[in-house]
Amino acid sequence: MAFPFLSAIVLLPILAGVVLLFLPPKNHKLIYSFALAVALVTFLLSIVVYVGFDTNGPPFQFIEKYDWLPQLRISYHVGVDGIAAPLVLLTGVVIFTGVIISQRIDDRPREFFAFLFLLASGVFGVFVALDLFALFFFYEIAVFPMYLLIAIWGWKQSREYAAMKLTLYLFIGSVIALVGVLAMYFNSGLYTFDFLALQNANFSPEFQKLWFPFVFFGFAVLGGIFPFHNWSPVGHVAAPTAVSMFHAGVLMKLGAFAALRVGIMLMPEGAQFHMWWILLLTLVNVVYGAFIAMTQTDFKYMIGYSSVSHMGLVAMGLATLNHDGLVGASVQMVSHGVMTALFFAVVGMIYDQAHTRQIPELGGMMKIMPFAGIAFIIGGLVSMGMPGFSGFVAEFPIFMGVWADTPWIAIVAAISIAVTAAYILRAVGKVFFGELPAALEGHMHDIKISEKLALGILCVIMIVIGIFPSVVVPMVEHGVEAVLALVGGA
Repeated sequence: MAFPFLSAIVLLPILAGVVLLFLPPKNHKLIYSFALAVALVTFLLSIVVYVGFDTNGPPFQFIEKYDWLPQLRISYHVGVDGIAAPLVLLTGVVIFTGVIISQRIDDRPREFFAFLFLLASGVFGVFVALDLFALFFFYEIAVFPMYLLIAIWGWKQSREYAAMKLTLYLFIGSVIALVGVLAMYFNSGLYTFDFLALQNANFSPEFQKLWFPFVFFGFAVLGGIFPFHNWSPVGHVAAPTAVSMFHAGVLMKLGAFAALRVGIMLMPEGAQFHMWWILLLTLVNVVYGAFIAMTQTDFKYMIGYSSVSHMGLVAMGLATLNHDGLVGASVQMVSHGVMTALFFAVVGMIYDQAHTRQIPELGGMMKIMPFAGIAFIIGGLVSMGMPGFSGFVAEFPIFMGVWADTPWIAIVAAISIAVTAAYILRAVGKVFFGELPAALEGHMHDIKISEKLALGILCVIMIVIGIFPSVVVPMVEHGVEAVLALVGGA
């Protein structure tokens, strides 16, 4: 019997979370060391899955299937395709780097890491689930600890409001999606939640047109699609640094991924019928998010609205239902996940010392923490879609895919590139160059070696993908081929 890599990835964090709760609460060094070791093992396991995925093999690999509730035909059925495997690795990267920079957590650290690992298990579970009941189970597991992590360890000024707003949005979205999934369960005649079985259910065109919006928008709320996006920047700002990294880097990808996996792949005719107006909504995401980001003076809010804009590109790529758009959207999920995790990590490092996120109150950080400054600039180049970085590998195919069907939308969306360059360059110039404000003199110092390691890992990934797209694109294309076969795209 082959080693169950996916089960190990999903279950190890949650088991580690339980163990953490039994460690001595005041032994911070032991708690952190244990958390770091678990995050490292999880990261290495996700690398094994990524490297072991055969781009010439079947659509879904590393498959495991066990009966869970056989009387309801619910099973523990997991596997990854060429779209899910990179997202599993992304989650491994973000949890590892997030734990590295969480060394300063001194308020109930064992509970913090336990909830963080519970969140990670939920995210891993969604990415690998091939049973819709299991997918919802892990989806809710991912949402619940997010509330506690923000409400307990978040920014005091807004954490309770942000945590409640985020949770309500996501729970309402998941309930709406669940209604659509139950409709599929009963209408299929198969009475199963198995994803592969439901792919062959042949839902009628009328059924798909009616229920596709339920499933797609129910999940897309978590992806930050307009007009259901405003929970996202508020949540980003209130969350502690590692949770912000996880929130923007991985959690928002759950929504886009589930909308693709359950909405588009199980109801392809419904997707084709509705996608024209969804494409218009994503255009609002892209342009509106960029302009609002440019007006922000709070560093975290700026990145939060930047995420709304960049996640709009993901949804826009999905809405094209063609090869270039789907490949670009899938790579953008990885690129944006790494980039935004880096952004929030740098902002957290600055805030920990400066105790302000107001851009006008910062300056001269390149002299104090040059490594963080260079890392932020690399992230900025990715955000602007510069050639040689992962952002270009992701965004260029998206615009190509959009142009193929509706050139005017691609032209309008391209405005966001110029706007993004404007607010990124403004932030770089004001925060990292110029003179250090007098109020911050004597309070700032360089970041730790461990923090440099975390930023270095994130930077290397974005550069490697940018220079060698072949490390991820063929795998993504392997997954996209299955989607195209369903929607009849090219």
